[in-house]
Amino acid sequence: MTQQESTSRRRLLAAVGAGVSAAVAGCTGSGGLAGEPSYEDGNGVEINASNVSSRNTSEMSTAAALANQQPSQSVTPLDPLSLTDHEFIVEDGYLGSTVQGTVENTGSDRLQIVEVRTRIYNDAGNVIGQYLTTTGDLGGGETWEFLVVVLEAPSDVADYDIAVLGTPS
Repeated sequence: MTQQESTSRRRLLAAVGAGVSAAVAGCTGSGGLAGEPSYEDGNGVEINASNVSSRNTSEMSTAAALANQQPSQSVTPLDPLSLTDHEFIVEDGYLGSTVQGTVENTGSDRLQIVEVRTRIYNDAGNVIGQYLTTTGDLGGGETWEFLVVVLEAPSDVADYDIAVLGTPS
């Protein structure tokens, strides 16, 4: 087999494998009807680590109880959902690292579930955590101010990206 035949065969196998994976994801609901979420860049994170204290054991326990890392399988990207604003904010006490912002339902129909997902990156560009928050019953034209609790220390966070998904009523 020549180098070109080998490369072509690998490309064909990769394409078939990707197609099968996509079909299976569609059947299991993990990809949703409209596909995977489209993440928006968090525009980096500026933190003066010398002014930030780490959570103590009790605060970390409380934060871990509030941090949600299990995404819903029933949400998909929806056109009427818009991330109005978002930013990485370090709060005092148990909240520590957070991503906060506003989501708007620009449509006229009520949405049963709205979920904001974040991926947290270190200086090397590696994902070091994935966190989310959810609300229910977001009416048409309404906004939701969200807060995502992030368990990583502020000094470990270099960037994040964010997506919003939902389930129609």
